[in-house]
Amino acid sequence: MTKIFDSWDPKYKTPFGAVKRGEKCEFHLRLPKNTVLDFPPIPILVVFRTGFKETFIAMNLEGEEEDCKVYSASYIPKNSGVHYYYFSYKQNGSRNYVKKVSCHNSEINHGELFQLTVYNEDYRTPDFLKGGIMYQIFPDRFYKSNKQHENVPTDRIMRENWEDTPYYRPDENGHVWNNDYFGGDLDGIRYKLPYLIELGVTCIYLNPIFESHENHRYNTANYRNVDPLLGTNADFKELCATAKSYGISIILDGVFSHTGADSIYFNKFNRYNSTGAYNSKESDFFPWYTFINYPDKYEAWWGIDTLPNVNENNEAYTKYICGNGGVLDYWISLGAAGYRLDVADELPDEFLDNLNKCVKKHGKEKIIIGEVWEDASNKESYGVHRRYLIGDQLDSVMNYPFRSAIMNYVMGGSPFDFRYAIMTILENYPKPSIDVLMNSISTHDIERAINVLGGESCEGKDKDWMCNHYLSQEEYTLGKNRLKCAMAIQFFLPGVPCIYYGDEAGQQGYKDPFNRRCYPWGKEDKELIEYTKMLSRIRKSSKVFVDGDFKFLYMDDNIISFARSRAYRKKAMLIFINRSDKEQVIDSTKIDFKRCEYYRTVRGNANYGESAVIPPYDFIAYKIEMPLNEE
Repeated sequence: MTKIFDSWDPKYKTPFGAVKRGEKCEFHLRLPKNTVLDFPPIPILVVFRTGFKETFIAMNLEGEEEDCKVYSASYIPKNSGVHYYYFSYKQNGSRNYVKKVSCHNSEINHGELFQLTVYNEDYRTPDFLKGGIMYQIFPDRFYKSNKQHENVPTDRIMRENWEDTPYYRPDENGHVWNNDYFGGDLDGIRYKLPYLIELGVTCIYLNPIFESHENHRYNTANYRNVDPLLGTNADFKELCATAKSYGISIILDGVFSHTGADSIYFNKFNRYNSTGAYNSKESDFFPWYTFINYPDKYEAWWGIDTLPNVNENNEAYTKYICGNGGVLDYWISLGAAGYRLDVADELPDEFLDNLNKCVKKHGKEKIIIGEVWEDASNKESYGVHRRYLIGDQLDSVMNYPFRSAIMNYVMGGSPFDFRYAIMTILENYPKPSIDVLMNSISTHDIERAINVLGGESCEGKDKDWMCNHYLSQEEYTLGKNRLKCAMAIQFFLPGVPCIYYGDEAGQQGYKDPFNRRCYPWGKEDKELIEYTKMLSRIRKSSKVFVDGDFKFLYMDDNIISFARSRAYRKKAMLIFINRSDKEQVIDSTKIDFKRCEYYRTVRGNANYGESAVIPPYDFIAYKIEMPLNEE
């Protein structure tokens, strides 16, 4: 039966996905031939933006096919932002609506609105990240140079054993101080750049490095200084310069929604000689904060009193961060390639606009990545529809929707749910953003992937359980096999894979702080490291992974297959992934290779023929010329 409408199919909508402002978008609707429409005998395309009037576009009868009539209409958006659309027609005196059901196609009088994201026509994202590989480092736990650092506060607990578990138990007042340190530093990262080059890394994302008084450093004490235990500002400059000589860029974590209470700005504990907002209402920093009952009751991030919120749109604060010679300018001048923004959905639009202008004045190659956990194209926070990805705020986001889709699929979820999750993001996000999406399967905020994939769930468990619970050998083997499968998907989907330090070495860990244990130097899973290097080599072997299109080709209970292609070059990389614990066979009943003018086996031990064998939890890859038939 012919579908009424399918937003993923070019027979129904072109171009696929988001469009530029001023770019024509064409729609085709197919109704059964026996559908008799009331006067006027044409369907209507209805398009609108939230808060604005609807636009009604009469569709034209384009012709007939075997079992349907085809109607067409075009729409040229004049404004950027998220648009919604549906179709309407009258039949037998009643108004019918064609909307999206649980999948991407349509049903009459059921479902939700279709989304059309419209972005600025001059929207460009940095080229340096496209086709690359990111590596996330929690600086205290990666590698220590053993260099003696000056001006380190004496109230820090220095851990002697690199393999120990971070402290996590609260004191008698229920407070976790996060004041134990393992001594990883910037010079340590610099010393390990050759290792990262071998992994194929092209960009390092550093969790916060600014002076702070907890080991996670999300409670900034001074935005203009490197934390003394990590080194100096000069050490950061040297790290950036050395990394650049290897072809690696450095992205910093920008924490701009709050500061630390223990900081030069707030100075609650009188550590600093400066007059902080907590010390006096006459402080230059007092307008940055919101006090409810001065000085002890104030707005704080998620109610945590060591993290007082700032008023990001306070003129003095905005100038301090985004002004000429401000914080953003300063670190870029030392070599930073851009910023990942902590809790981007808690930063107001005006502040993000100012931040974008500041970063982009250094050139389009400076990048801004936001921490947004949901679909960032239609995100609403604090009652505001956000406009992160239309061209004047963020380049990209941390792509947690892909992470959820990958993990669920590898653990046995529906392949059709996987396809829907992936295609929804690809449909809703602008292509410039898609090419630089930050695709992680582990981060400092969530359990390590190997634990999720191989071990018992930690949901509902206390931190003592998480601390003492390591994977059994059987669980580790399962987790490792599934991790390899998940990484293959991560490396070959659109966007940029981001490796969380130690994942490639088999590091374990449930939730914070156990996911932040030190890198296991000397005890790495070397097979897993070699597997990661192999994924990197394949990724770098073809430009389809830079900005290529994406198509699902085949799926069943065990296998998914997709192609990354550059149509104008007639080149593609074809990937088959086996998520099962049994060998799977690909033959001509699943995919037709015979239309290919050229093929080469990139991964797998089978030459082209009538069939190819995929080992358990593994994949095969082919380079081809000429697009394949779609399923």
